[in-house]
Amino acid sequence: MPKRSAGILPFRKSKNELQVLLVHPGGPFWRKRDEGAWSLAKGEYGETEVASAAARREFKEETGWDVAQDMHPLGEIRQAGGKYLTAFAVEAAFDPKSFVSNSFELEWPPRSGRSQSFPEVDQVAWFSLIEARRKILPSQEPLLDRLEELLARLERRAFS
Repeated sequence: MPKRSAGILPFRKSKNELQVLLVHPGGPFWRKRDEGAWSLAKGEYGETEVASAAARREFKEETGWDVAQDMHPLGEIRQAGGKYLTAFAVEAAFDPKSFVSNSFELEWPPRSGRSQSFPEVDQVAWFSLIEARRKILPSQEPLLDRLEELLARLERRAFS
């Protein structure tokens, strides 16, 4: 059974421009990576957990923010490593200065016998869709297309 994760892609309109909130993974392996390294706030979930509940839980763990509003499904993608990601979009206005991430322990430097604590997420930021396409992990880029399609459908419904 392939591993599954669930995540949330917050979006907002700022100065008539669509923006999305992405997270940058913490830890020494990602420290110097930027383009193609950002992601949705996401995490694994088990067979008995509902994807939307897992997405809310993981978002809270990685950012400190609760998502109480309705989420719009963006479907599932297969990431480069083979894991499946079920994503949801939510309109929100989170302030990146107020995020708080949980942490994880890692032996660092490798084979040193010493354990260090690192934040799971070390940065969050709002990006225009053009910027987000450069920043996001390539396997997650289709979620940006799906968000655009979702918002176009919702706009058409609002005007019909």
